[in-house]
Amino acid sequence: MSTPTKRVAFHTLGCKLNFSETATISRDFIRHGFEQVNYRDEADIYVLNTCSVTENADKEARKLIRQAKRRNPDSSVAVIGCYAQLKPNDIAAIDGVDIILGAEEKFNLLNHLDSIDLNGGTQVIQSEIDHVHKFTLSYSSGERTRAFLKVQDGCDYTCSFCTIPLARGESRSDTIEKTMKVAKEVAATDAREIVLTGVNIGDFGKGSDETFFDLIQQLDALDGIDRIRISSIEPNLLTNEIIEFCAGSNKFMPHFHVPLQSGSDKILGAMRRRYKWDLYEERVTKIKESIPDACIGVDVIVGFPGEADEDFLDTYNFLNELDVSYFHVFTYSERPNTAAVEMGAVVLKKKRAERSKMLHILSDKKRRYFNDEFTGQYRPVLWENVKNGKLLGHTDNYIQVQMDGAPELINTIEKVKLVENYGAAMGGFIL
Repeated sequence: MSTPTKRVAFHTLGCKLNFSETATISRDFIRHGFEQVNYRDEADIYVLNTCSVTENADKEARKLIRQAKRRNPDSSVAVIGCYAQLKPNDIAAIDGVDIILGAEEKFNLLNHLDSIDLNGGTQVIQSEIDHVHKFTLSYSSGERTRAFLKVQDGCDYTCSFCTIPLARGESRSDTIEKTMKVAKEVAATDAREIVLTGVNIGDFGKGSDETFFDLIQQLDALDGIDRIRISSIEPNLLTNEIIEFCAGSNKFMPHFHVPLQSGSDKILGAMRRRYKWDLYEERVTKIKESIPDACIGVDVIVGFPGEADEDFLDTYNFLNELDVSYFHVFTYSERPNTAAVEMGAVVLKKKRAERSKMLHILSDKKRRYFNDEFTGQYRPVLWENVKNGKLLGHTDNYIQVQMDGAPELINTIEKVKLVENYGAAMGGFIL
């Protein structure tokens, strides 16, 4: 009598980097004969890949751990990722967790499962973050149209609000040769688009004679992929040569996401960011001069310690006048073991919420204004999925488009006339 196939379920919290890593680990399980099921289904093993950027991410992780054990009390629960590296003892105190793997060990999860003793308490296998040096190239494969390719991990910056260096360690990457080998694997799938991901991807090649600019030149010649996007890049690492190269490329999309965090030099200094607002403005101006149709996204934090009303207004007015397309607004969240929690001058949570709301409204206006510029134009759209009976996709410059159409169009790129601005998305049709 044959042994039943074991079922494994994965759930990912947080960033695109986490999604690429979860997908790589799941492929390893499938190669070893496991059946992958949805996290909401009954499984023999539940794997939670965690984020710990905010307190809400921690709460969500705890909730998901408890839910898994309720679905199958006899299952094994493994917790990996940033929360597992930062707070393994907190996770070990949650009933039902069998194994916790830190940053260095998570890609060896399959090997560690053999050593789980369901009656022996929770195992914590973790290295001090200073000893984490391994880099594992990864890519996501859950979406048919798009793949997230991890090209870099860790960060050597010491931003005062950020736990990522504590959770992921030093900046590191692989060679361009090995990165291209994995990129060719992605190109052999159904994916039409690659999104380059990492913690600080502009630092690719640090410690070697290779650079991020060298990498994107190689990727531009990759066969089998129509589109490449740079997920996020620090303004001080976004060079003129990168911008000019993307301007002349048919493969790299006219879309940049550049974290700002604050429009106040006083707050940028307290955050230990490596630029001032004028450099950021220079980068945006250069992008728009080189690629007038480019979409530019911004990360911004509100309520950082010491952010007075005038500092927030500096940020608001700077963003209002800047030729950018949308914001990701983050409300400052106190994180243990960061310099920011010792700073004092705490901004009340009510005021943080008010500032967040103001920037969300401004972002919506920016997005609507950006979309308006392209009303009546034709743009190439990669159709990604169907939702509420509508085809959804994105233009080259990251405008979400929806229209009536057959599901057979998913994973095709079609010229679409943009005819109606809904704010967050546009309506269009194919002639």
